[in-house]
This record gives sequence, structure tokens and C-alpha cells, in this order.
Amino acid sequence: MTKISFCGISGSGMSALAQIRLHQGYEVRGSDRSFDQGKDQSNKQALEKLGIKIYPQDGSAITDDLDVLYVSTAVEDTIPDVKAALGKNIPIRKRSDLLADIFHGYGHNIAVGGTSGKTTVTAMIGYILDRLGQKPCMIDGGLLLNYTDREGIPNIIYNEGDICVIEADESDGSIEKYHPYVALINNISIDHKPIPELQKLFQDFADRAKQGVVVNADCEACRNIRHPRKKTLTFSIETNKADFWAYNIEALPHGTKYSMDGKSFTLNLIGRFNVSNALAAIAACSLLGIDKFDAAQALEGFLGTHRRLEVVGTRNNITVIDDFAHNPDKVKASVSALKSYPGRLIMMFQPHGFSPMRMMGRQIIDEFCAQMSDEDILLMPEIYFAGGTVTRDISSRDLINRAVENGKQARYFDNREAAGEFILANARPGDRIVIMGARDNSLPGFCQTILERLK
Repeated sequence: MTKISFCGISGSGMSALAQIRLHQGYEVRGSDRSFDQGKDQSNKQALEKLGIKIYPQDGSAITDDLDVLYVSTAVEDTIPDVKAALGKNIPIRKRSDLLADIFHGYGHNIAVGGTSGKTTVTAMIGYILDRLGQKPCMIDGGLLLNYTDREGIPNIIYNEGDICVIEADESDGSIEKYHPYVALINNISIDHKPIPELQKLFQDFADRAKQGVVVNADCEACRNIRHPRKKTLTFSIETNKADFWAYNIEALPHGTKYSMDGKSFTLNLIGRFNVSNALAAIAACSLLGIDKFDAAQALEGFLGTHRRLEVVGTRNNITVIDDFAHNPDKVKASVSALKSYPGRLIMMFQPHGFSPMRMMGRQIIDEFCAQMSDEDILLMPEIYFAGGTVTRDISSRDLINRAVENGKQARYFDNREAAGEFILANARPGDRIVIMGARDNSLPGFCQTILERLK
């Protein structure tokens, strides 16, 4: 039996791959610094319950009979597991290489690309195919709320069919490794890379598709993608010239209603952008021969993914919402969706990374300002920093000052805890408290604490 280990196994990408390989018959083990620090214990317990052995991140997982060590892009050579593998001449491979290996083992594979919405669209496609008996394998960057009752971490669907659905990440360039049967480009906007660089990445991605390409007709950069030799499908919530068009979009108390080709459907998700995501998923499934109405009907049971406008709970008529928004497009989509409903917004946005904030911090603030009413409040703690060598030449204070100059209620805090105390002191019945940010696994716990302390 092939023995493999994952360094950083608690991460969303690594935990998904570890579970897939376990289902495929590999002997799987792993370590994670967060486990050693007493964090992410629910992930640790879920993996151990499946039969994955968890080691301290001290090199003890790297035994002489280990066949390969998998690492994420965030893992440094100084980590004991990596040093031990180098000392024993055990092969070390990147997470994205393993994802490509698994992905290309399926004949009918779908790779979901785009700056925003990848996690939700990937989950939607996996859910549609699973509900319709197509036996897909799906590997996602988020947790699927429909599968939380299953053993393990619910960021995968595993079946032994011939279909595999994954997220194709452009931020680290790993999208270049995938040769999909169907390539889906949900949108292209500034995030980790400038637009010209993203345009080339996604053009090459489309060129590698074997069967077809799905593109967003509402995205100007997507419309510039050229793919004359492939079957191309477009989707839109703005123009009826697209192959898949949704209209009569209506906000419901706990979801959204829309029409497609004369029939009405509902989603358990709020926001016009989620109707667009649904169309993308339906279009991709159609390239595998799935009837579009069957796909839309199946999606009516989809509950969403963790931290995508996820309602954590309501107490004293104050609702706490957890959201992954961290770039201009995501902020615009999330806040726009929330503004479709009554009630003041108290939004705490935790920016991550000094380099991303230098590149898009002003645009993020401008999107908040464009959506906020006079009563809404924006709070920002200092920029979240996960470690490494950086130039600290920008602060959340700079971004908040921009919002204040635009006449908005906005406050800077040295730390998240102080922002939390402000929220608790000022929240009133009817408010929506929205905690936004990425890369920090402790944000969901922060949301839960806020909910529990509401009076």
C-alpha cells in the first residue's frame, strides 16, 4: 500500500486531497501546525475518525517507508516534516500536482476558474451531478452545507464514476496544470494578479479544454476570451442573447427566485450573483448531457457553502453572517445582496496581506462606500498577517480614512477583539452583523462568539 503524508493537512485544499486518496486506498497520514497549537480540532477529529493518522509537526510523520510528502504553497523548507523528507530523500510534491493527478484520472472532468465564485459554482456542479445520480468526484475549497452529516470534512464528494469537478486556482498559477474536458470561466477581475496576466492565464485555460468552454457573458474580460475550436456556452443575468439567461430575479426572505426559459426556480441563496453562479453550473452540466431544467430543479435543494454569506444565527432579532469576501468583486456582490433586505449593516472587514491591500485596498473600500447607506457601519482591524517577510507600508487605518473621507461611518481598530466589543456595544434589533475576510480560519469562531454574546 502506498504511504503518503500531508504537511498542512488541515487546510481546505490539503484535507480534501487527503480524504480522496484515503478513499482510493492509500495509507494517509499528516500534520498541521494549527493542530499542535490546539486549533482546528474539529478538523483533526474528523480526519482521525476516517482513519487518517495525525502526527505532531515535528518530523515524526516522515518514516523511512513513506512514499511521498505533499506540501502546500505556504509550507517552508524549514518545517521539520520537510527537513526530514529532504534528509531521507523522500519525494516532496506540491498540493496542486496531486490535484492535477487526481483530476486527470477522470475522463469527464470540469475545472471551474474565475476570480470569484469558484467555490460556490464547483459545489453547485458537484451537488447537481450527485443528486442526479451521475456519481461525481468533487474537490472544493469550501465546506458543503448539504454534506455536514457525513463522516470527514465536507469539502469533497467521492464516487467512483468518470466525472471529476475541481476549482482551478489562478492565484498561484496552478490553473496552468489542468487540461479539462470542460473549462468554466466564471469571471475575471483584479485579485491576486493584474488583469492582463489573468487574461492570458484564462485564455490558455480555455485553449486546453477538450470538449467545451463556459463563459460569463456579463463579464467584459470573459467576452474577450477566444475559443473558436471549442463548443462555447455563455450565461447571463443581463442579456437574453446568452445561451443560459435568467430573468425576473426576485429576492425572497431566505433565498432568490428566478426564471429560465419560461420556468421559475428558487435558490436557498441570496443575491443576484448566486443566480449567475447557478447558471454557470447548469451550463457546465449541460456539456455532460444533463438537462438544464433537471439541473435547475436539483439546485433548489442546494444549501450553499461555509462562509459564503452564511447565516451563523440570529439572537434578539440581530443576525450574524459570515462571509469570505476579500476582493472588490466579492465585496460588491456580497454587500449588494445584503442591501436587498431591510436592516442596518454593521460590517467588520478583516483585510489579509499587505501586498493584496496595496494592489486592491482602495477598490475594496470604494465598493463598500458605493453600497453603504448613511446608517451602515464599516469596521476594520489591522491587516491580517500569516507570517513571512513583508513590507508594512499600508495599514487598515489608511483604508478606513478613505471611507471616512467619502462620508461613511467607518472605524479603525488595532485588533479584532476591540472591533468585536464595538459591535456588541452598538448592535440593536434589526441589524445584520457581517464578518468578512479570508485566509484566517479563526473568523468563524469569532462570528460564533459574537452571536453568543449578543444581548
